[in-house]
Amino acid sequence: MQMYELPYPPVAGARATAVSGLRGGAVFETTDWVAEEVPVALVYNGVSHAVMLASPSDLEDFAVGFSCSEGIVDSPAQIYDIELSETAQGITLALDVASSCFARLKDRRRSLAGRTGCGLCGTDSLEQAVRSPTPLTTMQCFEAAAVSRALARMRERQLLLGVTGASHAAAWCTADGEITLLREDVGRHNALDKLLGAAARAHLPVCDGFIAVTSRASYEMVQKAASAGVSLLAAVSGVTGLAIDMAQGCGVTLLGFARGQDLSVYSHADRIHLEVRNLEH
Repeated sequence: MQMYELPYPPVAGARATAVSGLRGGAVFETTDWVAEEVPVALVYNGVSHAVMLASPSDLEDFAVGFSCSEGIVDSPAQIYDIELSETAQGITLALDVASSCFARLKDRRRSLAGRTGCGLCGTDSLEQAVRSPTPLTTMQCFEAAAVSRALARMRERQLLLGVTGASHAAAWCTADGEITLLREDVGRHNALDKLLGAAARAHLPVCDGFIAVTSRASYEMVQKAASAGVSLLAAVSGVTGLAIDMAQGCGVTLLGFARGQDLSVYSHADRIHLEVRNLEH
C-alpha cells in the first residue's frame, strides 16, 4: 500500500480529510483537501430571507453581491452593517439595510432556500421568476484576444480549485484582459455574487471591463452581470437559451465555450472584435 503526503498547503474554503483508493493500479491511503460547503443564511433586519450552500470564504463580499444582484438593495451604501456568526449548523450573515429596502423586500418576499442552480426555485409567480434588469446603453467594445488572455490566466489564480478540484471562479477583468479580482465558490452563482460584492466594495469601474466565469452561463448569471453594469460575460462552458434571450434584451454580449483562442458569440456580436492575436501581448 502506498502512502502519500498531503500535497498542498491549506487555503480558505478547504479542509483535510482521509481518503483511500486506487492510483496507478496500487492501493493508497492519504489525507486530501476537499472543498467545504456550508449553509449560509442571509438575514435582513432580523428576518431570515435565504439559505444558500456556499464556500465559507469571502462571505462579506457574498452578502453585498447577493443583496445587490438580487435587487434587495440598490447600492452597497444601503447596507449599514454585516455581522457574521457561526454555529455548528452553519453561518449566519445578518445585514442591517435601509428601511426602504427592507419594506420592498417584505413586499416581494420569496423563499430561496435550497436553490441549487436553476435560479427559479421558491419564486411566487412567473413575474418574479425572470427579472429583467434595465438595458445597458454602453458602446464599450472588446477584443477577443483580451478575453482569451484573461481566461488563460484564471487557472493560476484559482487556489481553491488547485487544492480541491471542486470550485468555480468568477473574475472581473479590465478591457485589455488583466484580471483585477477573482472569487471562488463551490457554486457558480455564489462565485459571481462574491465577485460583484468585492468589486462594489472596492469601488471598481466594472462597466469598463468584463466578467469571465469557469462555468456555463445561465439566465441568472447574465442578469447578475447586467444589474452591475457589466456589458460582456464570457463563460468557459455553454449558455442556455434563456440566457441568450436575457442578454439580447438587456444589452449584454454573451460568450460561451471560451477556451484558448476559441469562443462563441451569442448576443451583441458588434461589441467583440474577433481577430486572432497573440495571447501574450
